[in-house]
Amino acid sequence: MSRQAIYAVCMAAVLVLSSCEHKDLCYNHPEHALRSQTRIEAAYNRMWEVGEDGEPAWMRRWPDTFGFGYETLVPDMPEGLCVNAYSADGSLSVSHTAATGGIVSMKAGDNSLLMYNDDTEFIIFDRLNASVSAKATTRSRSRASYSGNPFYAPGTEGYERTVTPPDPLFGHYIEHYEQPRLQQPPSLAVTLQPLVFTYVIRYEFEQGIEYVGIARGALAGMAESVFLYDGHTGPERATILYDCTVEPWGVQAVVNSFGVPDYPSPVYPRAEPGSYALNLEVRLRNGKTFSFDYDITGQMAAQPHGGVIVVDGIKISDEDGDAGGSGFDVTIDGWGEFNDIIINL
Repeated sequence: MSRQAIYAVCMAAVLVLSSCEHKDLCYNHPEHALRSQTRIEAAYNRMWEVGEDGEPAWMRRWPDTFGFGYETLVPDMPEGLCVNAYSADGSLSVSHTAATGGIVSMKAGDNSLLMYNDDTEFIIFDRLNASVSAKATTRSRSRASYSGNPFYAPGTEGYERTVTPPDPLFGHYIEHYEQPRLQQPPSLAVTLQPLVFTYVIRYEFEQGIEYVGIARGALAGMAESVFLYDGHTGPERATILYDCTVEPWGVQAVVNSFGVPDYPSPVYPRAEPGSYALNLEVRLRNGKTFSFDYDITGQMAAQPHGGVIVVDGIKISDEDGDAGGSGFDVTIDGWGEFNDIIINL
């Protein structure tokens, strides 16, 4: 091959490689020009209970007799963050980052930003097509032995969906965020607020706790859903089913909830008697099962977002505790009808 031919081949190769490199580095395409980035810096308000006045009700009066500290109920830091960016033209950009934040992408111009932790197991996110309709519910859970709240007034609707307690959930919403067209992403500091709260439930026994092998409970009248953009709960009620621990003084549960339904609201109605109920079901070591129900509407009045619920005076007689004796170990997991079924809907 002549020197001229070799030179021509080399020049052609250089042109091809230069063309490819230029194509890879091209950012002038209209699709790229419309998108930009922001660096989210996220913090979390990890309060587990908030009273009617917006302040913690139990922080300053936590009883030493409970046997554990107030701070032990503070939820852990989440493991991941989801940022939904709703642009002015109706399109949605979804980014997932570390819990403390990271780079998110969205269209340049006006956006609404909806943020929440995305490391949940039982939370179900719904209606995410619009920021103000987006809400969280939790998975259904069935229990054959639970027959519902017995305290509803005659003629009122007593049916409630039975659900599993929600995971810790935090959210933050910005109605208008102007995403600039910049090469260097600007920083945006946000603080996510709690959307799920905690109730400490204490069933205090007067007699017979030594006969109890396993226990579980139900909390009726609670919010079925929460709206992510402002934290208000929907009007629908649900019953939360949960497991309990047996203690020397009685039975205890730590239960997550969205709080009371239709709250906060400027016209929030005071609950009527029977609106909120507590159930306890115990299985004794001899195989007998007992169920107890309590109207706790009065205790819920000042505890819309977490708190402490106490019922006492519970008795198991020696006659019931000593009778029979099946020989079963009632602490064995998977024992018959005492299991709940979580429905993955």
